[in-house]
Amino acid sequence: MLQTAICLLLLSLSSWATAAGEPAPRAHYIANMGAMIERGETKILFDPLFSNHYGTYEPVPAEVEAALLAGSEPWDGIDAVFISHHHGDHFDPATVLELLRAQPTIELFGPEQAAAAIRDRVTDTDDALLKRVHGLSLENGEAAVDIELGSLLVEAVRIRHAGWPENHADVENLVFRVTLDSETTVMHFGDADPVDEHYARAPEHWQERHTHFAMPPYWFFYSDEGREILEDRIRASHAVGMHVPTDVPDDPASRRERLQDADLFTKPGETRAIP
Repeated sequence: MLQTAICLLLLSLSSWATAAGEPAPRAHYIANMGAMIERGETKILFDPLFSNHYGTYEPVPAEVEAALLAGSEPWDGIDAVFISHHHGDHFDPATVLELLRAQPTIELFGPEQAAAAIRDRVTDTDDALLKRVHGLSLENGEAAVDIELGSLLVEAVRIRHAGWPENHADVENLVFRVTLDSETTVMHFGDADPVDEHYARAPEHWQERHTHFAMPPYWFFYSDEGREILEDRIRASHAVGMHVPTDVPDDPASRRERLQDADLFTKPGETRAIP
């Protein structure tokens, strides 16, 4: 089965890297669209702390949130946090602010809507923490923004939120592509709309850099158009679906047919080796 073959391949890659003395880069699933990417000493987080799972998605485990705020292994030494958009199942500004105070080396990147929500909770306008909060003001269809931060190359583009145009038309949803240590490139979609017209506006952006590991919401695997975006536009070495409702079975064979061949994060604590 395709799912089994993929898992075996990733395990073999991980074993080879460990034998060579360099642990393979890994993705650690937190919950919903939350993940940590780890490559050696470099660690980044996507949508790690949120306040509402709407009775549909996995919440952040209490022990993970506590470890993040305490800076305990493996959640210590985080270099950057990326927020895709300001929705309760992706981002809780109060808790993220607590994280920034707990780990003073973290730089935060997100849409201006999310950055403003953090600033609103900081009473001292001279607080040095505000220098670490980077709000990106991007319009739909605008060229990607490139930012270099130490060993990270950050590229961000605004892609409409799923449900557009009937819903969420005003939401600033960012798709981040981040390269760690000039070696490993990952992409996080937030709640991106699986309609190719959004991606066709800048085909050179998706082709400019090879993505090793993509993290789209699971609904990309439901539609032919979503799958074509992943296969023909993004062309990542591997993609793992996220934002998976809790009623989707862990066992691929028990899922609806369209999801049986998809690799999905379904349980907090899961990891994947990054090819």
